[in-house]
Amino acid sequence: STFLLTGFPGMEQSYVWIAIPFSSIYVMILLGNCMILHVIRTEQSLHEPMFYFLAMLALTDLCMGLSTVHTVLGILWGLSNNISLDACIGQSYFIHGLSFMESSVLLAMSFDRYIAICNPLRYSSILTEARIIKIGVIIIIRSFLFITPAIIRLKFFNYCRPHVLSHSFCLHQDLLRLTCSDIRFNSFYALGLVICTLLLDSVLILVSYVLILKSVLAIASQDERLKSFQTCISHICAVLVFYIPIISLTMVHRFGKHLSPIVHVLMGNIYILFPPFMNPIIYSVKTQQIRSRIHRLFSWQKY
Repeated sequence: STFLLTGFPGMEQSYVWIAIPFSSIYVMILLGNCMILHVIRTEQSLHEPMFYFLAMLALTDLCMGLSTVHTVLGILWGLSNNISLDACIGQSYFIHGLSFMESSVLLAMSFDRYIAICNPLRYSSILTEARIIKIGVIIIIRSFLFITPAIIRLKFFNYCRPHVLSHSFCLHQDLLRLTCSDIRFNSFYALGLVICTLLLDSVLILVSYVLILKSVLAIASQDERLKSFQTCISHICAVLVFYIPIISLTMVHRFGKHLSPIVHVLMGNIYILFPPFMNPIIYSVKTQQIRSRIHRLFSWQKY
């Protein structure tokens, strides 16, 4: 079976003009996240838990961009708007797995900030390199293993409805909409996964920041308070950049059935592209160590 991917309905004549900013965004995602990874890898002073987790985030964002670039730009540049069932299932596996992975990495980063601010004397003894590797392995298993049963079942469904997807990439819920098979397991299993990953992670991140805020307010010096809280600004921005598009897309799917299809497509693309595009900018601007290393890198290349 092949499926028809949806670009921007009614704007087919303008695809070339839409393709230019989208191509620029993908180039920025590729260069920005590769630059973050390169700086962390080459700078010995950045080989710390906080930056290891940032490297995980950059790698996740890079993979998210690479998993959708061929279908999104393929439609806009007029190369192809069809995708096979196997390729569609594979793409949905990576999109959902990487979304869960980004949520898990953001949770790990909030744990890192909690230890750094609330228990600084034991920071290096708690977050050792061995423990960070174990956390990374757990994140990968949690993100990709548990979604496998629901994704594999997509292969065996009977897709009797018109094979027209509502986005320029494949999503699990989009494929369920086209099948006539019994989808109760997939629906309930996917809901359980969302509750146990995205919802649980967001609650734990909120709890960690309540504890961080409590600890920061207990510091007598106002300058020390401000300095402690500034180390969390980049992470708070990354959390908002990730969760706001997910909540917005969910609200549009749930309550926006009367809205134009372009709104659904646009929100889907924001959900996929906004975090990988914004995170390198946030950490380059807000994190002094990353900013100074990037500035030094470009200064060295200039001369």
